[in-house]
Amino acid sequence: MGNLRAGLIGLGMMGRHHARVLGSLDGVDLVAVADPVGDPHHAAAGRPLLSSIEELIALGLDYCMVAVPTIYHEPVATALAEAGVHAMVEKPLAQDTPSAQRLADLFDAKGLVGAVGHIERYNPALQSARSRLESGDLGKVYQVVTRRQGPFPARIADVGVVKDLATHDIDLTAWVTGQDFVSVSAQTAIKSGREHEDLVAAVGRLADGTVTSHLVNWLSPLKERVTIITGEKGTFTADTLTADLTFHANGERTSSWFNLAQFRGVSEGDVIRYAIAKPEPLRTEHEQFRDAVLGKDTDIVTMRQGLNTVRVAEAMIESARSGQVAVLEPV
Repeated sequence: MGNLRAGLIGLGMMGRHHARVLGSLDGVDLVAVADPVGDPHHAAAGRPLLSSIEELIALGLDYCMVAVPTIYHEPVATALAEAGVHAMVEKPLAQDTPSAQRLADLFDAKGLVGAVGHIERYNPALQSARSRLESGDLGKVYQVVTRRQGPFPARIADVGVVKDLATHDIDLTAWVTGQDFVSVSAQTAIKSGREHEDLVAAVGRLADGTVTSHLVNWLSPLKERVTIITGEKGTFTADTLTADLTFHANGERTSSWFNLAQFRGVSEGDVIRYAIAKPEPLRTEHEQFRDAVLGKDTDIVTMRQGLNTVRVAEAMIESARSGQVAVLEPV
């Protein structure tokens, strides 16, 4: 069997990285790239540079990476599905729940592999945390806390911080725990003069009762990407900027110093920073999708999961607007 023929549409800030990885991925030939406004980052690297999804489809693709602005996700992915081409779409899957629902339904109906590019799921620290959670290293999980803060990225024009950034935290929280969100409550703020929110503080509850909280903004000079998972046996701290995973164990020794002991809810145990392999998350993401197209059993972010993430993101925005807790119905 020959290499898979892949295409890429969208050559912006993320598209250039997709081009780099697809261009060096084993078993894949990146046959052409496309962007109606050209190639500002010189990502084509000598490959044909086209201007539309129709031109890409005409080359006879096995699959395509969609890295266009969110408002174009649905029409571009729809064209690929109608042509029988597998697709991975950058997060979020689509600009709203109805659009995401249509895409998930269409790819299912066509029997195609459809995925969403939630790259944080493939961060080595979170991959290791999930594996250790499945092994029972924390016991029952009580709480998941995420903090995703940093300066405003000029590349974003069509969505706010909830759909651009908080969707990472929604997806990784549901994935690492294996639980869906059942309710969320959020507050947002618009401080930069744009149409969309640039700050959100949200609290959620998962199906098994796990409590979550998520602080996300584009207003901080401090860049932070942290996930803290607390359970009955201790706490995992995953820093996805450095791909480090640290375990703070609940100790079995009690303090003999009364004034100190009374301030401890649990006793302090060993602190371990795990030595883990650190492959590039984007490459892992593409390897998983390539293998899914080949029919192998892989861990991709399915379009159904991407749809659920959009649903939770919109529930956060609605909760902030209404001042009420948003309850998510099972799907």
